[in-house]
Amino acid sequence: MEVASVAELTGLWHGHCITSGHPLDGVLENLGWYGKRFRSDHRADALLFSVGPHRLVAIDPGMIPLKLALRFHRFGRSRAARGWFSYLQKVWRANGPVASLRPMSFRGKMSAAMVYDEQPIIDYFRRIDDDRLLGVMAVEGDRRYYFFLLTRIKTEH
Repeated sequence: MEVASVAELTGLWHGHCITSGHPLDGVLENLGWYGKRFRSDHRADALLFSVGPHRLVAIDPGMIPLKLALRFHRFGRSRAARGWFSYLQKVWRANGPVASLRPMSFRGKMSAAMVYDEQPIIDYFRRIDDDRLLGVMAVEGDRRYYFFLLTRIKTEH
């Protein structure tokens, strides 16, 4: 797998969890996670959720109680959590980009990384090919990694 540069990330990406035994496996999908949007100014919408067939909402990760989410991960995969989250999406909407893109070292290689503004989280990216990225979410103080795949959404001009 090749390193990914910050410049090549610009655009909309659709995400999928790669099941690895992490407590959050399946949680984001249950809540309607769509993916991420990277902007040309190196800012990002870290968590985009589908709220209809053609509508995405950016959520502010700073609003999410991360320690509780990790502790009560089983609830996050439930139908009740999905209903509760559909209400919270209105309250947790982001007012703009909530993370920054920058080159950072991960496991001895420089690559693109997304640093969350209000959470101790960094997502690292490796390029699979021109339209797919492997993402690894690292939470400060937690030795486990959450793995996900991002696929570039091509837009017609």
